[in-house]
Amino acid sequence: MKGVDTIARIRREFFVRGKTIKQIARELHIARNTVRKVLRSGATEFRYERERQPLPRIGPWREDLDRLLALNDAKPARERLTLIRLFEELRGLGYEGGYDAVRRYARSWRREQSTSATAVFVPLSFAPGEAYQFDWSHEVILLNGMPVTVKVAHVRLCHSRMMFVRAYPRESQEMVFDAHDRAFAFFKGTCRRGIYDNMKTAVDAIFAGKERAYNRRFLQMCGHYLVEPVACTPASGWEKGQV
Repeated sequence: MKGVDTIARIRREFFVRGKTIKQIARELHIARNTVRKVLRSGATEFRYERERQPLPRIGPWREDLDRLLALNDAKPARERLTLIRLFEELRGLGYEGGYDAVRRYARSWRREQSTSATAVFVPLSFAPGEAYQFDWSHEVILLNGMPVTVKVAHVRLCHSRMMFVRAYPRESQEMVFDAHDRAFAFFKGTCRRGIYDNMKTAVDAIFAGKERAYNRRFLQMCGHYLVEPVACTPASGWEKGQV
């Protein structure tokens, strides 16, 4: 079954953009029955539990293979080793697996590395219902006469600039979900996109450009509300200047 990011995209394409099951299946390269299952179930995640979880032999050697691939990629084109040569070097370090596993891993590694590093900017003019911005602030309040630092969740609609704020004792993921739930109830609806900083409760890994590895539970929330998450470029505060 597909991951939570694919499930979220299927739901957005159908419920938000009004595409047919046939169009979604063709564009995402998945079976129509899979699209139907996602839409009919209303679920944001499907789990398959194996009775026995095999451990691929490439697992313990990923760091070594990453290092070999990175060093090889940094060389001039004429001096780069073939993948067979890299496989032989990995075997020399003690790897006992097959070449196919190395080839598949190298292909996925190159796909990640080939992500465009061109600067991408979030537009600062928005249509009604297009996007909202989310962020945290730290505020000091008096509680029973004592100064206490609280975390305040800010959700602002980008078009109207209508604001929702709510204070919490910390920035845990449960607080993020609660803030979204209460904000959407306050606004009486959601937007098509949500613009975020690269907070740890949402983003697991930052790649080049706008590519992110989002947290599984965060993606489930976005899939439930039909929101497409967009992360800002690190150290680029102008991309999210309303909160």
